[in-house]
Amino acid sequence: MASLAEVPHSALMDAVYRRQKHIYDATRKYYLFGRDGLIAGLEAGPGMSVLEIGCGTGRNLDCIGRSWPGARLHGLDISDEMLSVARGRLGPDCRLARGDATDFDAQALFGCGTFDRVVISYALSMIPQWQLTLGHAASLLAPGGSLHVVDFGDFSGLPGPLRTLMHQWLTRFHVTPREEMNAVAVRIAADRKLTLRTLRGRYGYFRRISLRR
Repeated sequence: MASLAEVPHSALMDAVYRRQKHIYDATRKYYLFGRDGLIAGLEAGPGMSVLEIGCGTGRNLDCIGRSWPGARLHGLDISDEMLSVARGRLGPDCRLARGDATDFDAQALFGCGTFDRVVISYALSMIPQWQLTLGHAASLLAPGGSLHVVDFGDFSGLPGPLRTLMHQWLTRFHVTPREEMNAVAVRIAADRKLTLRTLRGRYGYFRRISLRR
C-alpha cells in the first residue's frame, strides 16, 4: 500500500473531500476566519478579472461575485470532487479549471495570462510546494493587480496546550500552517518589486498578506 507521501496530491485531495464536500462550507465557517475581510477589501470593479487558486466549493468566488458585481470570475482547484460542487454553485458565470497550483498554464486554462486580482484562501496550508504556488500566483498579476492571501497563522497568542491541540487537529486534515509565509512574501515582493501589506489576526490565528504590482 502506498504511503501518503507517495499518493499524488490530486488523489489525496479527492479522497479527503469526497465525503466532506457537501458539508465543507457549513463546518469551515466556524474556523476559517479572515476570508470575508479579504473579500471586502478586493476592490474588484466591473470588468476586472479575479482568479481564486484553490477555489474549492466556490464559496469565496460566490461571495466575490455578490460583493463585486461585474467582476470576471475564474477558479482553479486540483480536486475534481470540490470542482463538482463549485460548478453547480457558480454556473456559467465563472470559468473553472482543474490544475496544479504550482505551475498551471493560465493562458491555456482560462484564455488569459494575467489577472487583476488573485486570491488564495486557506489553500497554502494544504499545498506541499506552497512556496512555488505563492511565487507563481505573484507572476500572474496584471499591471496594477494584487494578490490576496489568507491562511492560518502561528497561533502564538493562544495558550500552549490549545496551540498544540490546534496543530494536532489540523494535521488530521493534512493542514500545516505556514509560519514562514510572511518571510517568503517579503522575498517575493523584493524579487518582483511588489508592494507588501500584512495583517495578523487576533491571537495569531490567521495571517493576511497582499502583494500589489
